[in-house]
Amino acid sequence: MPQQPPSLAQAPLLPPAFLPPPEPVTAADGTRRFDGATYARTSGYRPRLLDLHRPAGDEVVPLVVWIHGGGWADGDRRYPPPTVPAELLFGSLVRAGLAVATIDYRHSLEAPFPAQLHDVRYLRHFADHLRLDPDRVGLWGESAGAHLAALAALAPATTPEGLDLEGREGVSGSAGSGRIRAVVDWYGPTELGAAADAFPAVLALPPVGNPVTALLGAESGSRPDLLRAASPLNHADHPAPPFLIIHGTADQVVPYAQSRLLADRLAQHGEVELVPVPGADHIFADASDVESLVTRSVDFLAGHLAARP
Repeated sequence: MPQQPPSLAQAPLLPPAFLPPPEPVTAADGTRRFDGATYARTSGYRPRLLDLHRPAGDEVVPLVVWIHGGGWADGDRRYPPPTVPAELLFGSLVRAGLAVATIDYRHSLEAPFPAQLHDVRYLRHFADHLRLDPDRVGLWGESAGAHLAALAALAPATTPEGLDLEGREGVSGSAGSGRIRAVVDWYGPTELGAAADAFPAVLALPPVGNPVTALLGAESGSRPDLLRAASPLNHADHPAPPFLIIHGTADQVVPYAQSRLLADRLAQHGEVELVPVPGADHIFADASDVESLVTRSVDFLAGHLAARP
């Protein structure tokens, strides 16, 4: 007898918040790629997707989460900045024995801060299925993505004013700062008041306008609590995971001084290395050797994620 479909009363009206990972694509060398897994879903917004690249074999491996830039208003999990080939970035991590999850997050005109941070603080639901070690997780972001990586590693779950920075968009309670083992920050803004003032007007494209204002969903002066909460510098007064910060000294979008501020603050409580790239603009434009910066970043993450806690 054919099975009857569920009635409307029996069938869920919405899909679950987390969906099983898709079947992987396996390369000739045995490395696997899982494309388009839904890691978080909130009614009224597009599902947040990730792609996962992992080394060959079934050994449990560390995880690096790649967070793209784009002024919190643009960008795509699949594409690093145009100065860095995707195969160089993601392939180098996999060849170093690390899995890498590249994630999308809600942009500023979709939802104001802290929605983006909620989306980043997410990934342990698939850890067992994909043979990932939830206690060996590193974050690597560029520009706006580096800002979110630093916040995810440094900020508390709730601010003194009661603002929820942990969220329930992904795996609830999954990514508190104490479980992030290392952070690579490529030219991320760290003090958003100064960053908003420094942002070149020529790059403020409609309908976004100033990206910091768009991120906060209000003029920064009218929401000082949001401005404080969204600035990694304000959360760097306690022990933190090791940071590698790389920034071009001629950056015209996010001034190099932003990284110097964070590095000086982090140095009071833990391990941080600030690497200036002489003469390089944003996204390492005009840098003489971007490949060496990728190698340095991968080596840093591999070194800190290799050993089990």
